Amino acid sequence: MPEQLFHSNVSITPGNQTYLERPQINCLLEQAVQKSVVIVSAGAGYGKTQAVYSFVRKYPALVGWIQLSERDNMGKRFWENLIAGIAVGNKKAAVKLADIDFPETEREFERYLDIPRKETRTDVKYILVYDDFHLIHDKGVLRFMERSITAPFPSITSILITRTEPPLNLAELEAKGLLARITEDDLRFTPEEMVAYFRLLDINPPPQVVSSIYRDAEGWAFAIHLAGLSLKNAPSGTYVSQALRSNIFKLIASEVMAPLPHPVQQFLIKLSLIDHLVPDLLEKLAGDPSHIERMKELDSFIRFDVYRNAYHIHHLFLDYLKGRQGELTEYDKKDLWHKTAAWCAANGQKMDAINYYEKAEDYERLIDVVQTMPSIPSNRASRMLLEIMERAPPEIYDQIAHAQVLRTGLYLTLEMFDKSREELNAVIAKLEAQPLTPTITRTLTGCYNNLGFIGMNTSSYTRDYDYIHYFEKARYYYDLNKFEVQPPISVIPISSYLCRVNSEEPGEMEKYIAAISAAVPHTSVTFGGCALGMDDLCRGELTFFRGDLAGAEAFVLRALQNARQGNQFEIENRALFYLARIKTAQGNYPAIEELFIQTEALFEEQRYPTRFTDYDILTGWYYAHIGQTDRLAPWLKNDFEESDLNSIVFGLEIMVKAKYHFSEKRFSAALAVLESWDAKDSPWAFVLGKIERKALEALCRYRLKDKDGAFAALAEACRLAGPNAISMPFTESGKDMRALADAALKDEAPGLSRDWLERVRLDAAGYAKKFFAIVEQYRPEASRTSSFDQGGGRLSHREMEVLTGLYQGMTQKEIAGASSLSVNTVKSVIRSIYNKLGAVNKADAVRIAVSQGLV
Repeated sequence: MPEQLFHSNVSITPGNQTYLERPQINCLLEQAVQKSVVIVSAGAGYGKTQAVYSFVRKYPALVGWIQLSERDNMGKRFWENLIAGIAVGNKKAAVKLADIDFPETEREFERYLDIPRKETRTDVKYILVYDDFHLIHDKGVLRFMERSITAPFPSITSILITRTEPPLNLAELEAKGLLARITEDDLRFTPEEMVAYFRLLDINPPPQVVSSIYRDAEGWAFAIHLAGLSLKNAPSGTYVSQALRSNIFKLIASEVMAPLPHPVQQFLIKLSLIDHLVPDLLEKLAGDPSHIERMKELDSFIRFDVYRNAYHIHHLFLDYLKGRQGELTEYDKKDLWHKTAAWCAANGQKMDAINYYEKAEDYERLIDVVQTMPSIPSNRASRMLLEIMERAPPEIYDQIAHAQVLRTGLYLTLEMFDKSREELNAVIAKLEAQPLTPTITRTLTGCYNNLGFIGMNTSSYTRDYDYIHYFEKARYYYDLNKFEVQPPISVIPISSYLCRVNSEEPGEMEKYIAAISAAVPHTSVTFGGCALGMDDLCRGELTFFRGDLAGAEAFVLRALQNARQGNQFEIENRALFYLARIKTAQGNYPAIEELFIQTEALFEEQRYPTRFTDYDILTGWYYAHIGQTDRLAPWLKNDFEESDLNSIVFGLEIMVKAKYHFSEKRFSAALAVLESWDAKDSPWAFVLGKIERKALEALCRYRLKDKDGAFAALAEACRLAGPNAISMPFTESGKDMRALADAALKDEAPGLSRDWLERVRLDAAGYAKKFFAIVEQYRPEASRTSSFDQGGGRLSHREMEVLTGLYQGMTQKEIAGASSLSVNTVKSVIRSIYNKLGAVNKADAVRIAVSQGLV
């Protein structure tokens, strides 16, 4: 097809490189891209990249080109690179991908797959090219690639350009005929093609020279090209037979580099030190614009990649340049890395910025970048950052005192509490012996805060709540030299239960809450709002579990107000979660609908990195509870999945999964989920978790006709609940708990008092009646659909316009801008859409709309 019609969203410029069109290779690729995966495998210099690049430029498809490097063995960096490659052709998909982290777990991978499900069209061909795939060896990245390229998207083809066979399990694809291979033999030039290429260079060697060159080159594209350059520059077109492979660098030196001015050669050597070759950065690094122009003349060795808006250096040429890095001074290298790090930091590529700053030995700016990252990174990111801090020269910790706060904080995040505490005490003793300066007081504030958070995290096991004096000391030093703390460091992650108490002894939870309450006035000041609302949410949680709905609601509402004031998004989400449980117990469906809208509004808060996961868990608990299991996020329906959360942060997803299996009457599977997490560091280690786990276990065993096991589990739940008057885990089980209590009363089950069983039976029966009112809102969905189809609830033109925006992933503000409506009007229209479709939130509305063919 004409090149000017290729990719309406990508501007392709032919360039001035000499390239021989190879119809047989294009034919092979055209056949290959009808399959899901294409592996183009050959050694360096066989023209793999050029062949694929030439083909996709003219093939009618949307193309994303991802240029890989060694740095892509870090999941986050690979993710940033993948997004950059996709953004050129599909900005909307790239924006959505940027909202989620690198998918390391089943849950995150399912969320990732949801984006291509929504953003790809069956009538459009998509090609994703992964160049230099042989550089990838990280197990996490390889696992993602293996699962991603084998995902069932018929309109997407993945092309892997690699020097070696990729370490991926593609046997199933190959067995199904969905894998194509283009090898070194396919890519070799024939003698006729070599002659045709020489003619393009205006060279016409005699037959004996052609034979000699082909014997040396063996069809190797790069060697043929260099031989052509040698012929063109040699007197009378003579050619001296030689083993081109062993002399390739000599040819590069004589034919490519020698004609270039020394400053241009130095510039090219510098480029071998970095991976980011985007025009904007290169212009800053070059200084002299003529260097860029001379570089562009080397278009056979350095090509501009329109898909990534970056230059790509051929491997052999890059190896040659790396061999000359010794010509650069240490100042030249550090200056280059420093400028590149600053560019990466300014463009959101934080992991690369950190690595370049380490190379430049600029630890002050490195720490500045780290402090803009989430306060509780993943274990993997924490280990990587800790390795960098441990590699730092010892004097760095004297020059940058706050570096100790960062390092000990990483120990804390990785639960190396003793190591963190030991270093913190040593640093504090050293700093407090010196005259106080603003830098020292700020560092002491951070050190004492870290000691406080160690105490807060370990109090679940030590039952030592005397850590408040650390936060008081942090506040003392903060007040000596007030400074502003910005998110995300001020956002506190919370675990599966706010009351992180392991003992069921009476009064223990009150002690825990009192300690939190004493800490919040200090952490919220010294950590920029950190933990605001957490104490009231703890009180609300305990009050809710004791069955006092009105009291719990008052606490939770106050927590919600404080959390919003301090930008504590995790606390806000959990407050909405408990409000939803309260309203469910009251049978108040309209209130639940409004709460879900408030939860969905957090999607637009970029400072809340776990907003999508937390939303899935909140709504997942509710849908599993009311039996609407089809509305759960797919990742919550797996039998078991290892949590990817930092080990300090435990997830409610375990209870949601168990409730899902119970609702689906898969009682053995529910028990397996509960038992698989029966560990010290699971949510069941907290007493509230233990009670909920045992209550649900009792119901599962009763449904499996194991009455003795059910009674024993119920008796254990009763024993754990008694000292703190916990009742809600039994009440919320509704008719199922009523049936179990009836059976226990009838059989006079041991370990269970008749009075307690009567009370549980009565409370569960009352809950079941109000719960029925909630379930009734969902049960007639088929009749609502029928009414809708008959026109009684048909959407207006404006509602269809807004619904389409929701389906496309637009925010309320974006929909308002696109449709010339106010944001408040958009909100009103969305509520109308929910009512007509019978949906409770955005995700639900999109699911229903898709199922009915509305979008």
